[in-house]
Amino acid sequence: MLENILFYILSLFLLIGSIGMIRAKQSVFSAISFFLAMLSLAGLFALLNQTFLFLAQILVSVGAIITLTLLVMVSINMQTHNLPKDRVSYKEFSLLMILILPIIALIINAISSLDLEFKDIDESFGTIKGIGQTLFDSWVLPFEIVSILLLTAMIGGLVIARRRFKHES
Repeated sequence: MLENILFYILSLFLLIGSIGMIRAKQSVFSAISFFLAMLSLAGLFALLNQTFLFLAQILVSVGAIITLTLLVMVSINMQTHNLPKDRVSYKEFSLLMILILPIIALIINAISSLDLEFKDIDESFGTIKGIGQTLFDSWVLPFEIVSILLLTAMIGGLVIARRRFKHES
């Protein structure tokens, strides 16, 4: 009973954080909403008794990524008047949602027809040893490539923003 209540509360916070991240006018508020969403996701991992994913979510997403994102935002000194204007009206958004409703109905129909019977899993599934073994045996090269790609994209964005800021001054 308590787990269900916590699940619904964390899910609500996850939705609020996700919507706030998209709809925030200022980037700092968007980052704070992202922080709320990632923290709620970590709580959902804790409810599933996935301690490694919970700790990784806290350390990596909440700790490192949010801190790095806020550091970049403060470094480039983004101003609201430099951001593009929001061109999508609520009427267009409502029309888009109405057009997407049949697709959502098809997805719900497909999911409801699935056989959702739980299968027996290996004893090491979800443990730190099992995840580490899989990560460092099969996925170490793609993991490192993605981390280098993300670091390069962050540095490139910082360089481009700095260059624009110096030309405008």
